[in-house]
Amino acid sequence: MSATENTPSAVISAGLLVVLIVSAFAAPWITGQNPYDLASLDLLNAELPPIWEADGQWPFLLGTCPQGRDMLAAILYGSRASIIIGAASVVVPLVVGAMLGLLEGYYGKWVGDVLLSMPTMLIAILVTAVARQMLPSAWRDVGSMAVIVLAISISAWVQYARTVRARMMVERDREYVQAARLIGVPVHRILLRHILPNTTTPLLVAATLNFGLGILIEATLSFLGVGMPPEQPSLGTLIRVGNQFLFSGTWWIVVFPAVQLCLLVVSINVLGDWLRDALNFRLR
Repeated sequence: MSATENTPSAVISAGLLVVLIVSAFAAPWITGQNPYDLASLDLLNAELPPIWEADGQWPFLLGTCPQGRDMLAAILYGSRASIIIGAASVVVPLVVGAMLGLLEGYYGKWVGDVLLSMPTMLIAILVTAVARQMLPSAWRDVGSMAVIVLAISISAWVQYARTVRARMMVERDREYVQAARLIGVPVHRILLRHILPNTTTPLLVAATLNFGLGILIEATLSFLGVGMPPEQPSLGTLIRVGNQFLFSGTWWIVVFPAVQLCLLVVSINVLGDWLRDALNFRLR
């Protein structure tokens, strides 16, 4: 399917993604409750249904959780945490992988196949579990976000490095690179000014798709209990907590965070697929 045929769905996905991201970072102005502030929670408002149900109360549009936390506020703040982790888990390995890919492609060496053969989720679970045990108890909750980003980045950089390395091995023998060498252009300038710009297209596509993957990995880690703590809920944490009350009739505690996660990841993936087709000249 061509990029032109996918354009309407890509436009819808891009619009939806913008709305989700903007609403997540505008949560303090959209909702009147900070779900991270335990002093603002009231147990008398616990497990209220959505506003359209018989026992629903204003201003809890999507109901409340067993701690009296407004579900809309929790979802927006949780989306913010998931988006930040997803973005950071793209930027960090992208920079590291691009630099290592340039060097390895230029000098003809490669050391990343071992990490590539290991499942990203397995590495992430091992790293987060070990790191949480090594950190002092006072730092575990504070450093949870950094630990998750590190856990994802340890294996994610290999894909970017291989992408850049493959392009590098094609570009390094081109005439303009040979000419730059002959006139004495430093190696770092050849890599950064002449070769790296030619790798931006595949890197952009990979980064977009891995953005959604990073959000899913964070949600999985939090669902398993080795990700974000309950005091700093992400979408995965909210789903884990809500799953315990799924069969008690309080369905909204797990359904709404799950829907938010699906909308976020699907919109990113549809946009990434369109971008991959649009930048692939063979499909034009």
